[in-house]
Amino acid sequence: MTDTHYLVHGVFWPAPPATAPVLRLQAPDGTFLETTLDDGTRLGFRLAAEGKSCLGHHRVHGPAHRDHVLCVGHAPAVRGHQCERCFVADDFRLMHDFHRGGGVPPGLRSYLMQQHWLYVATFASGVSKVGTASDLRKWQRLAEQGAVAASYVARAGDGRVVRVLEDLVTRDGGLPQQVRAAAKAAALAAPAPAGRITARNAELAADARRILSTAAEDGFEIVHEGWNRPRLAARLCTATARHAYPHGLASGSHGFTIRSACGSFVLVRLDHSDLEFVVDLGQLKGRTVELGEHSSEVPAVQESLF
Repeated sequence: MTDTHYLVHGVFWPAPPATAPVLRLQAPDGTFLETTLDDGTRLGFRLAAEGKSCLGHHRVHGPAHRDHVLCVGHAPAVRGHQCERCFVADDFRLMHDFHRGGGVPPGLRSYLMQQHWLYVATFASGVSKVGTASDLRKWQRLAEQGAVAASYVARAGDGRVVRVLEDLVTRDGGLPQQVRAAAKAAALAAPAPAGRITARNAELAADARRILSTAAEDGFEIVHEGWNRPRLAARLCTATARHAYPHGLASGSHGFTIRSACGSFVLVRLDHSDLEFVVDLGQLKGRTVELGEHSSEVPAVQESLF
């Protein structure tokens, strides 16, 4: 059904034993299609509309129970990937102020009161961040972040405590809580050696644990636990010859074969070419596409000389 238009909800990593992420697509009737982005998968699409549409909002009923409410009328996105109405209705928007005394509905409170993890993640250039993950999404959170190496540094009894600890590591250790997707993509076009990334992550995780050891906060314990990166990310995180994808994903036709995936980033081979490129499929989130036998134009590039 190449004439069907799909609204892209993003790239998601299922929990192991799944080995590859999926591109989640919403059909006009509200049903969902998930395309597995494994090594050898060919993905072809064209942008079928301008701009981005709202992806709806969530009502949270507990740690493992939430409702995804689709946007009525497919309104344009004005706040991130939501319209104003869905932004206001989204339970998750309240979670970031919970540890500062912000009020939350009972379902979200139940979600936030589950066990949480504090981690330090390092990306392909060595740039790193501190972040949090709920117990149920402990592994997926880092997989979807596009981490190259990561360490868990604390296990907290609830989401309030873990966010207090996150702010402490940012304040006293200087670790940011966000790294831009564009910076992650640029780093994957020329990743640093694996040993350097691993050593940097271990150094920053040790610093974070030292800071946490002085925290005047109850309800957590310091942990020394590594994170296992998905095998499918190995090629993308290794310094092989590749280029940044030269085409914007806001328009046009695109098609390629996937070789490796890390977060929302994929290493792809274009049709009729041996060249490989780094593509951020996260740029498709909120956009409307039509699947089909589309191809990307092969750019004139000069292979690096070694």
